[in-house]
Amino acid sequence: MIGWLRGRLLLADVDGEVLLDVGGVGYRVTLPSSVLAVVGDAGAEVELYVHTHVREDALVLYGFRTLAERRCFEVLLGAHGVGPSLALAVLGVLGPDGLARALAEDDLDALCAVSGVGRKTAARLLLDLKSKVTPRSGRVSEHLEPDATPGEDRRQARAALAELGYGPEEVREALEDVDPAAAVEEQLRHALRELAGSVRRGEARPRRVGAR
Repeated sequence: MIGWLRGRLLLADVDGEVLLDVGGVGYRVTLPSSVLAVVGDAGAEVELYVHTHVREDALVLYGFRTLAERRCFEVLLGAHGVGPSLALAVLGVLGPDGLARALAEDDLDALCAVSGVGRKTAARLLLDLKSKVTPRSGRVSEHLEPDATPGEDRRQARAALAELGYGPEEVREALEDVDPAAAVEEQLRHALRELAGSVRRGEARPRRVGAR
């Protein structure tokens, strides 16, 4: 069972697979898009935490920059109907911290931002993963202990912003730096300031009060 590799990058392809020279042996390793984007050019030294995935017809290596990413990938694989491709897609879009926040806040829209995930799949993932991933200050628990409590105030803040006509991505970005434990009013004040600033910079559409 391979758990970690360090070697020289020989090549990387657009489909997410790299070839790593480790002591004269070439290892094919599949990476999430977020890792592939920063892995470097040919010749760079690369260190990866590795999940060894055994199938009837193949043995596939999946590589990650951090132990938290590998553990999160393995937890995703334990969810009903989630295979390696979907687990990589979730990690590539959200990362461990983003997934932990989505679970803490019951944020279906965050999961739906992953290609191939609809609202039914997102709802099932929330139920399956809540007992396995622990958001602590927005981060995935090192031991993935089940002690998460959904953030009711954050859900109310998201719902209020949606009622004002803001889209899921605008709401997510506006609340990104706000403490989910803060009062709803404080979260809304911060978010509306962020959104107003984005409108002035031309980065977001104006608020549509009363929009549905």
